[in-house]
Amino acid sequence: MASNRDDPLSFMNPSSSSPIDGDSFLLDPNSNSQIGSASGSFQNEGFLGGLDGAGDAAEFGFFRPEFRQGQLVGTVEHYDRHVFLCYKNPQVWPPRIEAAEFDRLPRLLSAALAARKGDMKKQTRLTICEGHDGTETSNGDVLIFPDMVRYRRLTHFDVDTFVEEVLVKDGEWLPGTPEALRGFYIFVCAHGTRDRRCGVCGPPIITRFKEEIECHGLQGKVSVSPCSHIGGHKYAGNVIIFGSSINGEVTGHWYGYVTPDDVPVLLEQHIGKGEIVDWLWRGQMGLSEEDQMRSLELRLQVNGGSNVERITNEPTQANEISGDACESQVKVVGCCQPNGSSPCCQNPSQPENSDDHDLNEREAKLTAEKKSSKRQLSGNNSGKGASARRVCSMPTWFESWEREDTYAALSVIGAALSVAFAYRCYKQLT
Repeated sequence: MASNRDDPLSFMNPSSSSPIDGDSFLLDPNSNSQIGSASGSFQNEGFLGGLDGAGDAAEFGFFRPEFRQGQLVGTVEHYDRHVFLCYKNPQVWPPRIEAAEFDRLPRLLSAALAARKGDMKKQTRLTICEGHDGTETSNGDVLIFPDMVRYRRLTHFDVDTFVEEVLVKDGEWLPGTPEALRGFYIFVCAHGTRDRRCGVCGPPIITRFKEEIECHGLQGKVSVSPCSHIGGHKYAGNVIIFGSSINGEVTGHWYGYVTPDDVPVLLEQHIGKGEIVDWLWRGQMGLSEEDQMRSLELRLQVNGGSNVERITNEPTQANEISGDACESQVKVVGCCQPNGSSPCCQNPSQPENSDDHDLNEREAKLTAEKKSSKRQLSGNNSGKGASARRVCSMPTWFESWEREDTYAALSVIGAALSVAFAYRCYKQLT
């Protein structure tokens, strides 16, 4: 691994080079595999319980001084394949989970990838995402993009074989049958022990995604999960969306400076219409930094320009989520109402040739909405902070005890019994 310890888990062919240092980390219609429920076990309030409420929101959240002050496009280091290991949850992830002594599975997988990076044809990135035994994404499950496959129940005994067969030889891991993934997979960096900006910004974004997924009836089609450090703490909230584009190609698009208010826009525009949200776009899997910039320039030329500059001029904060804002029968593709009051209608990069709204009227309404939202921000943050402190809870040893720990304990007990039995036989013989 690179000497810069801020680097993500990135294992790349040594022949490649990149100017970025230290700030980067599905569709088979016949498959029966389904995406897990949006109502996962990730607990926003519990995870944020150790934070200082409104104080941390101002320093590390959407009101932090550097928020939306940097250029986003071209900040994703080039790579070809993204591997996600489902393992526990952000509440118990250490800052460097890939190097944690007691987290053997991610540590051994990370080491194996680093050792074999020169043998892999594809530049591969490893990230940890949430996993819970007994759910659709159990501990030890491995998701691979753009392959859009899932392998079940990887253990530390299988790591070397798995890396050899799947990631080096691009074949299949014989002990497990790959399951085809369907729909869209969204990962939000919420690795608060690694960087507090991700710990503050990630959870409310995940909560908003889950609410929107549920109210639009997208369970089984869109999945969201917290993940570990992916690179670019300063761009928090960081979001990656994997799924099939309009032409059928599986893509992985990175977004930065995302707030909960941007979630309806991402669902409507990116997932519903297959259109990239340019003013939040950092780049995508498979493109170099230069290609990412050229791709954005080309889109702007085709679309006649876009309000990308907005990202550097107007830092915003997520508004308080209202349960009245969404209705279960509304589809993401058509959630904008004629009066423009729907949250997803606040996207500044809507196509100019839209027949639904007059451009001047939209701009006037958007300005009024911005002014109204700014008056609500500080109150919303303080309320969320108080809620987080009220439900603060640290996981007990039993809550963080997983299948991997059970195997280790049984191995130790079995070894001890074997030694005791051998010693008893020896004593009887002598």
